[in-house]
Amino acid sequence: MIDIRVQAGDFDPGRQLARLGELKKTAVTGFAGQIETDEDVEHVWVDHHAGLARSELQAIAEEAEARWSLAAIILIHRHGRIAPGERALFVGVAAPDVDQALAACAWLVAQIRTRAPFWRKDVLADGTGRWR
Repeated sequence: MIDIRVQAGDFDPGRQLARLGELKKTAVTGFAGQIETDEDVEHVWVDHHAGLARSELQAIAEEAEARWSLAAIILIHRHGRIAPGERALFVGVAAPDVDQALAACAWLVAQIRTRAPFWRKDVLADGTGRWR
């Protein structure tokens, strides 16, 4: 199972881990990344190309399935306005072996950070912004 979501709203990482935990005889691991930024940033605007983002996340997930014996993958990436400290990314993996689950989760996070077409703009209190 591969579940990919690109959404504006928040998500519950505990619920996503519970979904993965419903699969029997698997090790479950997850990563929930939140927006970290400088003090002068009021919020972050995460932009994306909807079709490209979903297809690249799908490709990354399929590569992970080919590398490891995985029972399930959940990838959630937010877009739009996100405040500092809010969650922006969830990567969850279920695998028959804990080492595979951990390795796949770490690999997925690294691939998403470098390959997924999301762009971040830090918006300052005065309304100006800077793309990162």
